[in-house]
Amino acid sequence: MKGLLLKDLYMIKTYCRAYFLIVAVFLAVSVSSNGNIFFTFYPCMIIGMIPVTLLGYDEQSKWNEYCGALPYSKSQIVSAKYSIGLSAQILLIILSSAVQAVRMAITDTFSAVDLLQIIEMLISLSLITSSISLPFMFRFGIEKGRIAYYVMIGIACAGSFIAANAFGKKEINPQLSFNSVLVIICLAAVALYALSWFLSIKFYEKRER
Repeated sequence: MKGLLLKDLYMIKTYCRAYFLIVAVFLAVSVSSNGNIFFTFYPCMIIGMIPVTLLGYDEQSKWNEYCGALPYSKSQIVSAKYSIGLSAQILLIILSSAVQAVRMAITDTFSAVDLLQIIEMLISLSLITSSISLPFMFRFGIEKGRIAYYVMIGIACAGSFIAANAFGKKEINPQLSFNSVLVIICLAAVALYALSWFLSIKFYEKRER
């Protein structure tokens, strides 16, 4: 699978440069956004588009047909996309967390609890938005799976806005603490990502090349 990962890294370097520029701009703006962390959450959607973009170029270049002659299983092909996406998300979460820590330090509002909550929301948004469309893409292809892709974009935008407002207001049922809710959502997002990975493998194994 090392060759598949290397191929995808080369494709990211060629086709996804604009994504990283957009992410950099949003993170830079988030430093001076007066606590509006929407600019931190929105890049989750941008990075979540990377596996979808790679799948689109694979289909456009007929890579799927060519790959059938290589010693790779369908499980490895799917896992390469999920691994690339997960690695990009982890890097984004680390970078975003560092940026938020710097912002808090500059504004003298640093709080370990608030930073942890931001990290939990970043993890949740990143994993959820990536989990929704990929199984449909692997089952039906890019063209037929676009509906799920658009749904993912809508959920990511709505989720970013809701998360930003929720963090600002922290209006949670008094029977549950805000952090407890975030932990539950974060664990659910991890489970959803694992389920999405499993379903994508099963769907792709049943799909004709």
